[in-house]
Amino acid sequence: MDLGSGRRGVDMAPSALRIAGVSDRLCEMGHSVIDEGDLDIRNMEVIRVGDPRARYLKEIVRTSKILSGKIEKVMRNGHFPLVLGGDHSVAIGSITGVAAYCRHKRKKLGILWIDAHGDINTPATSPSGNIHGMPLAAVLGLGPRELTHLDGHLTNVRPRNVALVGIRSLEEGERTHLKRLGVNVFTMSDIDRQGIHRVMKKALANVTDGTDFVHVSLDLDAVDPTVAPGVGTPVKGGLDYREAHLIMEIIAGANVMTSLEVVEVNPILDQKNISAEFAAELVQSAFGKNIL
Repeated sequence: MDLGSGRRGVDMAPSALRIAGVSDRLCEMGHSVIDEGDLDIRNMEVIRVGDPRARYLKEIVRTSKILSGKIEKVMRNGHFPLVLGGDHSVAIGSITGVAAYCRHKRKKLGILWIDAHGDINTPATSPSGNIHGMPLAAVLGLGPRELTHLDGHLTNVRPRNVALVGIRSLEEGERTHLKRLGVNVFTMSDIDRQGIHRVMKKALANVTDGTDFVHVSLDLDAVDPTVAPGVGTPVKGGLDYREAHLIMEIIAGANVMTSLEVVEVNPILDQKNISAEFAAELVQSAFGKNIL
């Protein structure tokens, strides 16, 4: 899906990740992989923008509901859902699906959000109206009811169980929302000062405090554009190669991740698919690939 983004091309990311061999890489590690294919999403040339403050809302809601149902079904079947985006608006569907499964099991959910951006805008605060800047707001109950109650329920994720890592670009409305809700935010400045290991220790403590499941949402633009140029909204000063891998290795070592999505790989802006290749490497690290 690229409907939530202001730039075309990110809808081709699942193909790029497949070409990068994400399934084969996991199989080589001993995992069994079932590729359920892509969702059928109408592209922006054949649908209306709708409200310019929440562009393509109707189709994003429709698609998110389908994704949510698929995620919940995968988890009820005892499997691990790995979502390949697409722009970050896909997180609305994936997290709603995980939350629905948790509600069914009477369990609590934490969210680890690895991103350059907060993605906690609403139509009232977003300068662009692009919904890929709103998914975290939606799953925390802010914004249009169509998004906050995607399956008829709030996700019921407690803000104190949400941790953002790698943040370096926030808009004023996002700062207000983050402070009011009490979401845990670890910026690149925090990483510079404290080191990635200490930051991740704190972030994991936040997302596992009283929770039973942890959803990891990885936006590739958390990584510096010199390492991963093929992203729609690059911001200088991001994670370097080893910091990004270490984050995923720490997640694997903690053995708390119960679902994962990888988003915002844009092949049009990439160089010889190196960003998708790197994203596939990070998935491997998240699933336990080590140097030794």
